[in-house]
Amino acid sequence: MPAEWEPHQAVWFSWPHPEGISFPRCYERVLPALGALVRAAAEFEPVRVNVRDAAEEVEARRWIGGGGSVEFFHHPTNEPWCRDHGPIFLLNDQTGEVVVADFAFNAWGGKYEGTALDQKIPALVAQALGLRCLAHPMVLEGGSIEVNGSGSLLTTRSCLLHPNRNPSMTQPQIEDVLRHWLGVRNILWLDQGIEGDDTDGHIDDLARFVGPSSIVTEVEENENDPNHAILQENLKALANFRDENGATLDICALPMPARRLEYEGDRLPASYANFLILNRGVLLPVFGDAKDDEAGALVESLFPGRKIVPVDCREIIIGLGSIHCLSQQQPAAPRS
Repeated sequence: MPAEWEPHQAVWFSWPHPEGISFPRCYERVLPALGALVRAAAEFEPVRVNVRDAAEEVEARRWIGGGGSVEFFHHPTNEPWCRDHGPIFLLNDQTGEVVVADFAFNAWGGKYEGTALDQKIPALVAQALGLRCLAHPMVLEGGSIEVNGSGSLLTTRSCLLHPNRNPSMTQPQIEDVLRHWLGVRNILWLDQGIEGDDTDGHIDDLARFVGPSSIVTEVEENENDPNHAILQENLKALANFRDENGATLDICALPMPARRLEYEGDRLPASYANFLILNRGVLLPVFGDAKDDEAGALVESLFPGRKIVPVDCREIIIGLGSIHCLSQQQPAAPRS
């Protein structure tokens, strides 16, 4: 599984539907924000969007507008979280072949019903692209894993070891699948995710590889916030981790938003770590918050040569995810 900063052929999204569960009583509010997100991605590389049918394609085109290369695929979905229901693309280092890994998807531990269409997306994408599709019965969401492309993988115990995912599998068995299927040999475990995250602790809200031996991780300055202790424990764990070659990791602290975001009384998992790395660019979620500029400056320092584009995610985060959760990068095959 290549690192996200390696060259992409395209990036995938799945368009939401008014009857979906992701944006309760606010579907119309999120469409302008989602259109802006897709336009921003298309500035850097081709975008491919799963839509239900021709009518939904027309609707999506209306919100996305012109500019950039955007291609639509009539692949019906239940929800828009392409990182988790979409394909995990793998690259064969020897042959250059790109293949689709199709792991099981059970709606984040069976929390929601009606995911039959989402479960078909990896195979449909592989068929549309003429790629081999390799299926595995283990439940694995793309947002639960983070790789550096050279042998290390970062994840959380609260998600991958939760009994609502793979109750019959032990930690060594899960690690064995990750090693053999994703081409990693060094698996790093953090404990748990932030408050408001209904995924049981996806890593892409917590800590991200920004280089082969570099990680950016969220920290909460407010000691009275429930996330403070969680993220401090993660920070301590990261300080003791090593990369696949045994070298210590360079750890950079990324602030959490200063203001607690809520919707209808429930906390939302707003996190600057949910950025998306693209060819020549990085899309950064922002929340109209006092920490937006600080987070932007820090991310800019981590990606020299890439343009940092803030994307307002105050409406998108109502769905309990933001930019990285909605997207899935397709790596480019090496040139022969």
